Amino acid sequence: MNNTVANSRAAMSASKYTLQCNSPQCRVKLSGFAWVTACSHVFCDQHGSEQFSRTPSVCPTCSTMLSGKLDVLRTELAPSEQYKAMILIGLQPETVLEICHKALVFWTYQVNQERLLMEYNMSRAGGQVLQMEKFMIQQNKSRELELNTLRVEIATLKKGLEEYKQKYNEVLERLNERNRQYQKLQGLLDSLRMHTLGIGEKDPTPHTFTTGLVKQHSPHSPLFLRPEGDRFFSLGPDNSQSFFQFSSPTRDRTHSFIKKN
Repeated sequence: MNNTVANSRAAMSASKYTLQCNSPQCRVKLSGFAWVTACSHVFCDQHGSEQFSRTPSVCPTCSTMLSGKLDVLRTELAPSEQYKAMILIGLQPETVLEICHKALVFWTYQVNQERLLMEYNMSRAGGQVLQMEKFMIQQNKSRELELNTLRVEIATLKKGLEEYKQKYNEVLERLNERNRQYQKLQGLLDSLRMHTLGIGEKDPTPHTFTTGLVKQHSPHSPLFLRPEGDRFFSLGPDNSQSFFQFSSPTRDRTHSFIKKN
């Protein structure tokens, strides 16, 4: 009697619980019709019809042989009021209580199995969380090492950059110094040029022009080098006479060069 009361309390506490298909691939909430077994498992109408249509039947959850006529039943989960009013009529109270006890044991077993399954899933999820935490810790450590390495590399590159900047400034200073020296020398050169040009204007030197005799082609026609180039011209017999002939200006007979006193 006490067991019946305890089971009834458990059933009342689980009154909001909805049965689920015990097939691992399904786990759908049951409604309408369901298949129940003598091993206290329940299945949806689709999977129950597929599993228990052949004989001998085997429970897909615990692999129990269900060879009895009443080991597997298809039942309505929400029976009508007329069904509930007539199903237990005429039975002895002990029989009614025994039927209720077995029904409550079935419900208690389903609730406990669901709780164990949830605990298993939570434990499995907790293990996965721990693995993920370990993985994240390892990843954080490796990333921290990489960051430290990158920080060292950045510091080294900055140091090298400062050294290159210093060298660049030194080279730039040298270049500026060379440019200043170049400008100074350029100024001195310009001053010397101006000074030289000024001296040349004050004391010009006469330019001498020379003609060189080159190979003669004939005794009558000597060749002379023209100042403007390498071409030669010859003086023929006729031209030589006119070349060496100088005509003096005609004297005015009325005027003499020597003034007589």
